[in-house]
Amino acid sequence: MRRAERLHALSEMLRRSGARGVSAERLAREFEVSVRTVKRDLDALETSGAPIWSRPGPGGGYGMAKGASLPPVTLSPVQAVALMAAVSAAPDAPYADLAAAGIRNIMDVLDPRTRARADELAHRVWVDAPPASSRAVRSALEDAMAEQRVIRIRYTSRDGTTTTRDVEPVLFASTSGRWYLVGWCRLRDAMRWFALSRIERASVTKAACSGHALHEVGEPPVNARPVHGRDE
Repeated sequence: MRRAERLHALSEMLRRSGARGVSAERLAREFEVSVRTVKRDLDALETSGAPIWSRPGPGGGYGMAKGASLPPVTLSPVQAVALMAAVSAAPDAPYADLAAAGIRNIMDVLDPRTRARADELAHRVWVDAPPASSRAVRSALEDAMAEQRVIRIRYTSRDGTTTTRDVEPVLFASTSGRWYLVGWCRLRDAMRWFALSRIERASVTKAACSGHALHEVGEPPVNARPVHGRDE
C-alpha cells in the first residue's frame, strides 16, 4: 500500500475507533509498517488539518475528534453511477485507484434507497476499458507529482530506444486516448512528454523539483482543460 492510500485508510480507522482510540502499535500491525512510520503518518495527517487527538499512558492511543467524519452526501442515483462510469472507463488515469476508493466511501454514506437504485442502474452500464499500466509505476508517478519530487524512469521511445531519465513532473495529460507524464527531462534539458504505457520502471528520488511551471509546457490543445471542472 502506497503512502497516500495508507494515510486515507489510517484516517478512516481513526474515525471508526471512536472515543476509545487505537494504539500506535495496533496501527503498525494493521498496516504492516513500523511504529515510527505510523507516528510520522499521524504527524502528516495532523499537519494537513485532520483533528487528531492523542492520549498518553496505558490504554492510551490516537483518535479523530468527534464530528470529523464524512458529512452527509446528497447524490442522485444517476450522479453516483456517472462517477462510477467515469472512473471505470479510465483505469489508467492518474489517481484512479484513489478515485475508486472515494466513490466507495460516497456509496457507503448514501441513504439505502438511493444506494440500491444506484447499484441497479450501475449494472446497466458496461465498460470495456483497456488494461491499466503497472500499478507500481503509476504509484511512483503519482507520488512524485503530488510531492513535487524528481522521478527516475526507464523509458522506451517509439523507435525502440531505451533510456534512464530523471524527470521533474509538471502535469499529467490525456490526449487521443493515452495518458502522458509531461515534465522537465534533465537528460535532454527540455520539456518532454512521456507516454505512461512506455515507462517500464519508475522510482521517486529525494531531489525536489526546481520549480518548472505549467506555462513552460506550451499552449494546451483547444479542448484541453484542467480536471477541476469549475467555471472560471
